[in-house]
Amino acid sequence: MKPFLHRLTRAALLLAAPLLAFAAHAGELTLFTHSNFEGPPLTLRGSAPDLDQLDFNDRASSVIVRSGTWQLCEHSEYRGRCMTVERGEYPSLPGFNDVISSVREVGGGGRDDRGGRWDRDDNRGGYDDRGYGQRREAIILFSKSRFHGARLELHNNEVRTLDRYDFNDQAGSVIVNEGRWELCEHADFGGRCIVLEPGRYEFLDDMNNRISSLRRIR
Repeated sequence: MKPFLHRLTRAALLLAAPLLAFAAHAGELTLFTHSNFEGPPLTLRGSAPDLDQLDFNDRASSVIVRSGTWQLCEHSEYRGRCMTVERGEYPSLPGFNDVISSVREVGGGGRDDRGGRWDRDDNRGGYDDRGYGQRREAIILFSKSRFHGARLELHNNEVRTLDRYDFNDQAGSVIVNEGRWELCEHADFGGRCIVLEPGRYEFLDDMNNRISSLRRIR
């Protein structure tokens, strides 16, 4: 009897181990209806392809990520523009306020529908664009330095005002995947401008949080 019980106990532990590992690595985030983590919240521990079913469509204005890496998208089924958030607190969502319709965990590293990739273990942190997939947005703006914070991905050749994306005076770092881009401090390409060629710009120095319009010039 004892050998049988020993084998039964061992089998139960082996079956439980994957479940415990999954539980230990499952992500969790909370969406709030107002900025600064105010208003009615919604806590998720798994994918939500359509927030309308949870009566939370186009309502999120701030986020707390307690674990995991998550993709927040403006349309259901993870379509449209998306932003990626890692563990931390996001008191506002520049460019994504009240537009989020679907949410999913993407783990330590994952791809988006446009060929981007996130890597939580990357020493640089933030976004990693080392050529995964077949299509990349021409330019990506991040709300913080070192490619952290909310991001705005663009493939159109000019944006006369970033107000339309709720991203005015927000950019703190930039990735240019293709072309030469002019980034200006005022709408309609006014004021002081800088020109960026393909590359990764972790800091924008004295243009930090001052960009209001941009256009591709080559």
